[in-house]
Amino acid sequence: MVRTEDSRPQAGRRGRPRSFDRATALEKAVMAFWERGYEATSVSDLTRVMGIGAPSLYAAFGDKQALFEEVVRAYDERYGSFGVRALTEEPTARAAVARLLREAAAEYTAPGHPHGCLYAHAATNCTNAEVEEFLRGRRNATIAAIADRVRAGVAAGELPEDTDAEALARYTGVVIQGMSQQARDGASRQELEAVAEFALSIWPRT
Repeated sequence: MVRTEDSRPQAGRRGRPRSFDRATALEKAVMAFWERGYEATSVSDLTRVMGIGAPSLYAAFGDKQALFEEVVRAYDERYGSFGVRALTEEPTARAAVARLLREAAAEYTAPGHPHGCLYAHAATNCTNAEVEEFLRGRRNATIAAIADRVRAGVAAGELPEDTDAEALARYTGVVIQGMSQQARDGASRQELEAVAEFALSIWPRT
């Protein structure tokens, strides 16, 4: 694979202690990628917001793509884990999706960080095929987890036997991704909560 801006320098890689807090620098990288997206965030942007030089960035995190993948994992742990909790902690499939949508409305509009979902915004105008596939895999994993929860609901008798779990999961994914973009465009938490309630109004019932 050929890398240009992302390529690591070949010299000066060892023997120098870090003079920065790695966790703090990583959080700043999360904010940069979340705000600007993958393609629009350059290495020079990253070194500026992280407060480190390029050699320190490469030594601590690898190239831009490796840093981004670590950023996504950090985002999942700190900002995106509400989805997993909703799908695993609620007693029914409908309650799980209701919580997922309502918490998305809250998280996507919360103060203190960029609005919307990092997954969705980072993919905008992305020309790196590996990054595109990485983000697509994350989004598809969410759809698959929702579909699994729906199928469990059908098996438990919560939902009609003819419920199309895949279609219902993809519908939910469309709503979530749309909510993310609406949040970027300035929609309020209350407006997105109204969208969530409307989406839930068509949920199949036994």
